[in-house]
Amino acid sequence: MNLQQVKVNLLEKKAEIESRLERTHKHIYHKDEPVSANFNEQIKQTENDELVRALEQEGREELRQINKALQRLDSDEYTLCTGCGGEIGEQRLLAIPYTDLCIECASAADS
Repeated sequence: MNLQQVKVNLLEKKAEIESRLERTHKHIYHKDEPVSANFNEQIKQTENDELVRALEQEGREELRQINKALQRLDSDEYTLCTGCGGEIGEQRLLAIPYTDLCIECASAADS
């Protein structure tokens, strides 16, 4: 596995998420448009705001996981499972590059 390429990919993904979070934050907290006088429009806007907040939270969690993966890369622990200490399979890391659990530990955590 080319760990340097993994790092490049993680840094690109991190930049993409940070950009998305910045846009999301602007949408939620810096609205330029006044609230609609139409009650149905207000309901739709509230629902949209809730969805945007959920997406923001999801992005923050993914960013946290990417930062952890970058730390693990720097400390040469990237391929080691934080659950059992064994190797995380290359196919799993290719599929989910910020995972810190092998498939067995991830399956146990989902149970």
